[in-house]
Amino acid sequence: MTKKKVLITGGAGFLGSHLCDRFMKEGCHVIAMDNLLTGDIANIEHLLKEKDFEFHHHDVSKYVHVSGELSYILHFASPASPIDYLKMPIQTMKVGSLGTLNCLGLAKDKGARILVASTSEVYGDPQVHPQKEDYWGNVNPVGPRGVYDEAKRFQEALTMAYHTFHGLETRIVRIFNTFGPRMRLDDGRVLPAFISQALRGEDLTAFGDGSQTRSFTYVDDLVEGIYRLLMSDYPHPVNVGNPQEITINEFAEEIIRLTGSKSKVIYKPLPKDDPKQRKPDITLAKKILDWEPKYSRAEGLKPTLEYFKQKVLG
Repeated sequence: MTKKKVLITGGAGFLGSHLCDRFMKEGCHVIAMDNLLTGDIANIEHLLKEKDFEFHHHDVSKYVHVSGELSYILHFASPASPIDYLKMPIQTMKVGSLGTLNCLGLAKDKGARILVASTSEVYGDPQVHPQKEDYWGNVNPVGPRGVYDEAKRFQEALTMAYHTFHGLETRIVRIFNTFGPRMRLDDGRVLPAFISQALRGEDLTAFGDGSQTRSFTYVDDLVEGIYRLLMSDYPHPVNVGNPQEITINEFAEEIIRLTGSKSKVIYKPLPKDDPKQRKPDITLAKKILDWEPKYSRAEGLKPTLEYFKQKVLG
């Protein structure tokens, strides 16, 4: 039998590289595509020697071509942290719109099933808690975060249009805060910021009064949820995240304790439109995918902390 061929856009990124690992383990032929704006070839270096792995240095906002048959496309290309999409707002909008259009067109041409990476950011600064898939969100389309939030909302709408009009096999995953090895130190998100600051003995920078909440998912749990969603027959959005909610202040204390740091927490103004609460309702994922997180935050932080120690302390 011919191996199933899978295209993973953003394949050299944090999540994309873990997905490359998973599909290699599943015996697929994996094509990772990345323009390396925020991805890092080091994340997939261990796969480059494998005969069933290819790396294509390409921007999916431009025409995408893959020769031969293709079974699956996972569209994960996009700047994903505020520090990146505020610096590259137009590229962010283009990869969510033109990039998604190119991937959907390729899926249609190849008869491939496509899964697109959406985000909890489609809920904006939510007025419903926890967030369920039928909540339409509270997004400021012209605020600084709008470039990412609206790119993802448009991506979902375009994907559903291809499903409805062309009968394309589509899957949409709404990803909540995820962490694990291969995150960038300068990512700008709270977890890498806190850990790298604590390891360097610097003060931890919290925004607002630290009472806002986040729910952190370990990357292995997320990858499992994505894989199950891809293999399901459910075309509508599904939340994949860990409902274990924590305030930023509590999380700062946890990181200080874990690292043995003497750091203090300092506070800066809350960025515009920063969500006050994040917690997924995963009732649908449990029902449709028989999925829920296996790893607690503490369990996931152990390998993550080791990875950051090597990066920060050498």
